[in-house]
Amino acid sequence: MPLVAGIDVGTQGARVIVCTEAGHLVATASRVFPDTVLVPDLPEGWVEHQPEEWWVAVTGCLQEVMSQLPTLGWKPEDIVAIAVDSTSGTILAVDGSGRAVRPAIMYRDSRTAIEALECNSAGAEVVQKLGYKFGSSFGLPKILWLKHHEPEAWERCRWIIHPADYIVGKLTGEFAVSDYSNTLKTGYDLLELRWPSFIEDALGIDIEKLPKVVRPGDLIGRVTPECSVQTGLRQGTAVVAGVSDGTAGFLASGASRVGDWNSTLGTTLVVRGISPQLICDPKGRVYCHRHPDGWWLPGGASNVGGECLTELFPDGDYALMDRLVSQFMPSGLSCYPLVRCGERLPFVQADAEGFFPDTAGDRARLYLSCLEGVAYVERWCYELMQDLGAPVGNRIYSTGGGARSTVWTSIRSAVLNKQVCIPTVPEPAMGSAIVAASQTLYGSVSEAVQAMISYETIVYPDDRLVDIYEKGYQKFRQRCAERGLGV
Repeated sequence: MPLVAGIDVGTQGARVIVCTEAGHLVATASRVFPDTVLVPDLPEGWVEHQPEEWWVAVTGCLQEVMSQLPTLGWKPEDIVAIAVDSTSGTILAVDGSGRAVRPAIMYRDSRTAIEALECNSAGAEVVQKLGYKFGSSFGLPKILWLKHHEPEAWERCRWIIHPADYIVGKLTGEFAVSDYSNTLKTGYDLLELRWPSFIEDALGIDIEKLPKVVRPGDLIGRVTPECSVQTGLRQGTAVVAGVSDGTAGFLASGASRVGDWNSTLGTTLVVRGISPQLICDPKGRVYCHRHPDGWWLPGGASNVGGECLTELFPDGDYALMDRLVSQFMPSGLSCYPLVRCGERLPFVQADAEGFFPDTAGDRARLYLSCLEGVAYVERWCYELMQDLGAPVGNRIYSTGGGARSTVWTSIRSAVLNKQVCIPTVPEPAMGSAIVAASQTLYGSVSEAVQAMISYETIVYPDDRLVDIYEKGYQKFRQRCAERGLGV
């Protein structure tokens, strides 16, 4: 039976998953990046990584996984394909041999506000066509910053690539190829599938420094003899184009058909779904990736999520609090659980402030109102997506730390009046394994998702709560309007 492998290079570390064509987990390993991955003593808002530490972590994961396989009745030769995902918006300048000429500028680095404005002005036609704007978290403004501020590194650089491309290069020796998921934030035109001319003509960025772009799942190269010795992988194993970590997480959720959506409930709430057409939002709340099978992946992120719990209940026993609130929910209260200033979805409002009910010190009721408030925001997000023309089906595929709460999932199911499905292995590395299988063991990514994803739990809306939460949601929207939120 053939195996596939997925490699996830995240912000904090790396993870490798090896699984069967049915999605059964065979072996896994992870490594946390050491402190030395961060470049020290940078100005405030700057974040840089030493990319060599990415490869050290990935190598350690691969060595561990390869050593596990024989004890489990498998061998490295059983792995037919590998794919890699990473943080999109992170850029790395390398020379012709794939060596970094300077540290990687991470996606969350905020130094490029001026360059983002330049990119939006120069690329106004593409921005309008694709329905998003370049921000400081995007890759193209970072490339422009490098060209403006570090001419020596710019001259030494042969290619500007992404973390996934770097790891693929270490595996195969081919550093000059990327995928159209990672390159979205570098300005790649997802409609015409080419680098737009404004990058070179208006910004002066040599297109030859940008990678060749292929579809996720396409063959890039094969594991080299040197890499085989380093990692234990079989020489000649296929390495295919991957996706961004967000897209990989989306695939691992189980969403595979038009109208399927994934809610990732972590510190913040991120929603993404499958649409047959490009969704353009003039207010900038939503932008679209392209699905490997040709559809579109509209999505966006709210600033509400689990952060309200960590801020308001830093030492809380969430399992205990779940049990307490399950005895008296719904709360009957309205809450927009935003604990920072500013919101980006379901509305854009830089000075937005949350509001919380006065529970007279009743921590359990406050906790419950926060769970409900996030669920109300989630519903608002999906109503917005439908208003913009994206279909939303009767199932929401849910991942992230918040999805582990049965009580919270029950509340969300009732507020949304939809099934909420929790996948068994909700990790980006699993999504990369799916991409690895998509053109080697299956005919498409969607076919691979349907064959490889299983579910830990499927929660159905409780009829006793649906009507009550419908009234609660309408009250919540009214309270928001009274405070000028989303108006």
